[in-house]
Amino acid sequence: MDIIILDLEWNGSYSKKVHHYVNEIIEIGAVKVNEKLEIIDTFSTLVKPEIGKKLSSHIASLTHISNDELFEKGLSFISATNKFREFSRDSVILTWGTSDILTLMDNFNYYTGDSEIPFLKSYCNLQEYCEYTLDVHNPAAQLGLINCAEMLGINSDEEELHRAYTDAILSLKCLKKLYNKKKFVNYISEADDEFYRKITFKNKLITDINNPLIDKSQLYFICEDCGIRVEQLTHFKVKNKNFVAKFRCPKCRKVFNGRISMRLKFDGVTIKKRAYQNEPPKLPDDDE
Repeated sequence: MDIIILDLEWNGSYSKKVHHYVNEIIEIGAVKVNEKLEIIDTFSTLVKPEIGKKLSSHIASLTHISNDELFEKGLSFISATNKFREFSRDSVILTWGTSDILTLMDNFNYYTGDSEIPFLKSYCNLQEYCEYTLDVHNPAAQLGLINCAEMLGINSDEEELHRAYTDAILSLKCLKKLYNKKKFVNYISEADDEFYRKITFKNKLITDINNPLIDKSQLYFICEDCGIRVEQLTHFKVKNKNFVAKFRCPKCRKVFNGRISMRLKFDGVTIKKRAYQNEPPKLPDDDE
């Protein structure tokens, strides 16, 4: 089983063709390793933009890629991905988070009309693997690559990052620190129809208390002091896309507000609860 760690750089460009912004890929970098994580091949190419003719100042400053360099050395998106297809040869492809895969899908859809990635047969979200291995998985605050490297004691030069190949190498260094083959294979999924449905599924908050997806038996609170189930004093109201009601402990008589957020994900509904005395604390869900 060969493994490829893939990284992309892109530039936000407005397309008159589709009437919205597209994250147009400008660089592809990757490193191929064997099951022992020994490097057996590398890949790096610039991609000549066809939607936006000028890099944003932010991307140019971040990547140190110039417009002249892109147009002089870059391949077309189709040529670049055809070369990568030969390079990958059905290897398991890893990315740090899913944004690179989603961007790749958007670019294939723009250029070919098909969102499926022709060379993607098996996939692993390396960010997710590292988060669970480090026991820091938190959907509201995902672990960044640089932060993961720092946690693992890996030195990285900020000036050399934000280029596709160097970011792929840093990802490999993180994987080497946490690699357990038996555990790792459980994070590999086949890029089938279910994979595409899952990766494109848009999570959303449920704001209707009568939604049939809600398990109302879960709409309760436990007193933090007494450890018993409390009484609900008021009906739930929607506030900041969450359900809020007043509760009272039958033992210590403490009155507090309870806040419940429910998010519909691909695998079902997740529930978060928070108790507070006065104004509710701001949750990450409020802005989503």
